[in-house]
Amino acid sequence: MYFKIKVHADAKEDKLERLAADSYRIWVRSPAEAGRANRAALQMLAEDLGKPAGLLRIVKGAHAPAKIIELREV
Repeated sequence: MYFKIKVHADAKEDKLERLAADSYRIWVRSPAEAGRANRAALQMLAEDLGKPAGLLRIVKGAHAPAKIIELREV
């Protein structure tokens, strides 16, 4: 299953907004350096989905705000 997310790094607060069943906007306080914002966004998405963060991976957009995330099934 794939999800489209838009990550806003360096935000005032951590916040997740579900736009559709497969689309999210995520605000994280972490900076967009050394993958910190990506890790924080994946952790928040995993918590919302009730899945371990290890099952999520960035398919496209690792260095861009708009990303496609894959939820791998075990």
